[in-house]
Amino acid sequence: MSESKDTLLRLLTTLQLIPRHPGRIATTTLQGKLADRGFSIDLRSLQRDLKEKLSSHFPLICDESVRPFRWSFIADAQINLPELDTPAALTLCLAEEQLRSLLPASVADQLKPQFQAARQHLDSLEHNQLAGWAKRVRALPNGKALIPAPLKDEIWSKVSEALLHQQQLEVTYLSRAQQKAKTFTLHPVGLVSRYSLSYLIAQVEGYDNLRHFALHRLQSATLLDRPSNPHPEFDLDAYIQSGALTWKTEEGTTQLIADVHPQLAWILKETPLSEEQTLAPIKGSEWERLEANVVQDKETLWWIHGLNDKIHVHEPQEWVEEIKQTLSKLNDFYGMAVK
Repeated sequence: MSESKDTLLRLLTTLQLIPRHPGRIATTTLQGKLADRGFSIDLRSLQRDLKEKLSSHFPLICDESVRPFRWSFIADAQINLPELDTPAALTLCLAEEQLRSLLPASVADQLKPQFQAARQHLDSLEHNQLAGWAKRVRALPNGKALIPAPLKDEIWSKVSEALLHQQQLEVTYLSRAQQKAKTFTLHPVGLVSRYSLSYLIAQVEGYDNLRHFALHRLQSATLLDRPSNPHPEFDLDAYIQSGALTWKTEEGTTQLIADVHPQLAWILKETPLSEEQTLAPIKGSEWERLEANVVQDKETLWWIHGLNDKIHVHEPQEWVEEIKQTLSKLNDFYGMAVK
């Protein structure tokens, strides 16, 4: 794209930053705000833009009684400027992937033109520093990233509308444990996107407790013209903190005590395993003693298994026994002698 397109967008952004009278903005302030939006321009060039390019086409007034000059639109200026600027376009581009699994389908459909316009806006720029930001940054998951489970658009549409409008939802759900499909009437209360999966939290008709349903296992979904049961006491953050979405081995927490390799100790000092964690030197060794209060769940055990010979677990004893059983099975698989 030619430099003239960058200039045009800079001029439009300049106009967006100028308030209506009696509001005013100094030329130096304009220069700083343009820099924040990725447009680098010296003060003399900006003053030339304002006086020669903009004032002759737009109802601008300049207060030259103070230095630097103050600029504003006339109070009754009838002008409608484009709302999408470069920072907004960058934000939309970076947020699109994450928002796709969190927004109601109806809202996501309405935002498609904005997402497309944001991409086109950034692609059209050559000399704006913010334009290349989306190409230079990425957010990666911690650990092995799996391909997201496929989810039919029509099912997501029904689920999101039921949650948005607090309506009942009739679903056919394939249970992984029972390996067969069942039909439920659900009263949705929340939605959680976790790694490559999304879960609907809902009360099943005829039961009082809340359960979570993996959206990709929904084989069908029908929006019912009936309001869902209210759950005013429901707190989504508290539900997540309770460990309801993890594979628990026991209720509550446990004290993990283990010796850890110096490299692992370094990582845990930077990114602790829990809020209640200590690391202490072990006399005569480079290793350190880890003590941490952790949730009793399978995920912590999987994390330990993935560390292989970089961790030696002492407590809880149940986990020690499970690790021994795993090593015994690995020995059967690979024919290795395990002491």
